[in-house]
Amino acid sequence: MNNANLLRRLLLIPCILSYAVLRQAEAQTSYPMLMSLKPVAIQVGTSSECELQSRYTMAGAYQVFVSGTGVKAEVVPPEAPKDPPKPGDKPKELTKLKVKFTVAADALPGVRELRLATPNGASTIAQVVIVRDPVIVEAADNNTAEKAQAVTLPATLCGAIEKVEDFDFFKFTAAAGQSISFHVRCQRLQDKIHDLQAHADPILFLRDLQGGVLAMSDNAFFADPFLTYQFERAGEYILELRDVRYHGNVNWEYCIEANSRPYVTGAFPKAVKAGVDTAIELSGVFLPPGLKPTIKIPEGTRPGSFYMPLTPGDQITNPVPFYVTDLPTVNEPATDNNSPQTAAVVEIPHVINGRIESEADLDCYSFVAKKGEKFTFEIIARRQMSNLDSFLRILNDKGQPLREDDDGRFGRLTFSDTYLEGWEAPADGTFTVEVRDVHLRGGQGFEYVLQITRTVPYFELQLDTDKTLLTPGMSNAIFARVVRKHGFTGEVQLHVTGLPPEVVATCGKILAGKGQDGCIVLTAAAGSPMLANELQIYGTAKHPQGESQPPLELSANASPFQEYYSPGGGRGHYPVESHVVSIGPPSDILSIKLSETDIRLKPGESKKITVTLERNKDVNQNVTLDMLYKHLDSVFANSLPEGVTIDGNQSKTLLTGTTSEGVITLKADKTAPSAEKQVGVVMANFAINFVMKATYSSPPVFVTVEKAE
Repeated sequence: MNNANLLRRLLLIPCILSYAVLRQAEAQTSYPMLMSLKPVAIQVGTSSECELQSRYTMAGAYQVFVSGTGVKAEVVPPEAPKDPPKPGDKPKELTKLKVKFTVAADALPGVRELRLATPNGASTIAQVVIVRDPVIVEAADNNTAEKAQAVTLPATLCGAIEKVEDFDFFKFTAAAGQSISFHVRCQRLQDKIHDLQAHADPILFLRDLQGGVLAMSDNAFFADPFLTYQFERAGEYILELRDVRYHGNVNWEYCIEANSRPYVTGAFPKAVKAGVDTAIELSGVFLPPGLKPTIKIPEGTRPGSFYMPLTPGDQITNPVPFYVTDLPTVNEPATDNNSPQTAAVVEIPHVINGRIESEADLDCYSFVAKKGEKFTFEIIARRQMSNLDSFLRILNDKGQPLREDDDGRFGRLTFSDTYLEGWEAPADGTFTVEVRDVHLRGGQGFEYVLQITRTVPYFELQLDTDKTLLTPGMSNAIFARVVRKHGFTGEVQLHVTGLPPEVVATCGKILAGKGQDGCIVLTAAAGSPMLANELQIYGTAKHPQGESQPPLELSANASPFQEYYSPGGGRGHYPVESHVVSIGPPSDILSIKLSETDIRLKPGESKKITVTLERNKDVNQNVTLDMLYKHLDSVFANSLPEGVTIDGNQSKTLLTGTTSEGVITLKADKTAPSAEKQVGVVMANFAINFVMKATYSSPPVFVTVEKAE
């Protein structure tokens, strides 16, 4: 969803409103919501066409964005309709569209984000899987073992659990002594689908021809199965996939990578430095015994996750995740460190590579702290597909627990990796951090990184949008929300890069103190052509360090979030990799004019803004005006200065039928603090259907609160 200013934005509206009423308020257009890609996988070194399915039209799609490198995609022009629409008729919606992918031979396998640019705006996110083996698409009828689809391995098997009680069967031949792994991606491909409320929970069975179960897998990588098997006898075997609950959905796409290549599930150490040769130990399946390759992450690689395949012998593995860091690193000692008495001593800051080597294993690390010092402890494990579900304790010098933490919050998502920020030492002394699996599991694949740093003030930026649509001569806004950490209370200046020449930006700020939201207003030039581009949005700030020290320079890249429609009418968010701005043709609203855009308020004063809409021909739906980005009673963005509100009693924000003039009255509380030219916008909201809104925006509004006399 595009934060309150995307021309085609999904917002849920009160369930008490009837569908019949909402039908009268529908806007004319909506950005496409990608629901599935068939097949969902493409082999490296090949070109192939896949079919996208969407809700809302993809007509006129002109550009395809694919994340990462080595993959190009283009829209395949659809065939002209046999019965073209008559003059004045509304064109039929195009909800199926072919896209041609071209994948380089050295493209990194794995999951990529995919989206379209259309006249109605950038689409929501779909995902495509890059694989090494030939792709085989599910046959029309393979729903029983007797009708099992014959396939030759290695291959990637693609299909969908498309209906209730759907079973998919594949028959293949294995040699005596052959080992094969079966890696399913299904549930993990559905997190970013905008309007898919129920997700698959696949289960995989390996059977002989008599129906006997040789092996099965349910939840290996989150809800997706991963199964390996060594065949004693040569012959034919059957692979069965279904939903564990016998549910189904036409958009529940999957791919099963079936091959005999080594598959790495863990690496030690996981934390490495760029440009440095590092000897590593691997865990996984089909690996040569005693394998300890040396890797070298390319020099200049930025800190964070980095994926690279390895080549044991003449084989190539799956891309293995590593954590690149600039901090000092140390490996867990080979000696006993299972208790505070035998804990490994570490300095801070430090990044520790560890392994929970067996069931009930505990790893302990001690450090010295002074009273009042604050520390941050972060586990990197599950986010890089480790089996570890970490649990962390801080112990005093007597072994008594001072703090216990399980799952960590990262952005707007919770993961099994522990993230404890700002723990404060209660006294001078030696303390121990203890790491274990929450279920006391352990063994191969339970590697982790423990990063310990001193806590410092900083901030995060989150975008309640991943797309912004402009039309010629019109404006739109991107709202950014700050998450303040550890004493940071300063002002954040917003910035944007990657703008096309036809677009200019008015970059606002997030006010100091209680300020939470700010916005960037984008404006397209009159007569702009249709185009789309990826943006980078970030914020900068300063934090005082004392009279004798210069202020701390802070910056943060903004994380785009795509809205998704959650069951029960809720509104959820999932992080995505990019924010796309696009310019489309004129649409429902041709202009929004304000009586004034420079508003100056004294504490206790009110001022009216007259809002005049220019509607497109035949657009007579109801419109609501607002300066706050809201859903139901929740405010998701409010860039107005502290103490400034919309006076509902003195405003006219519901414009019915063909009404095109409204009023928004801003009021400053008597105690409102001063603020200078805070950037905001007036938004005009249409309902697209009974669960969606579309939003149009005015040019930037500058709101100033003068100092109290």
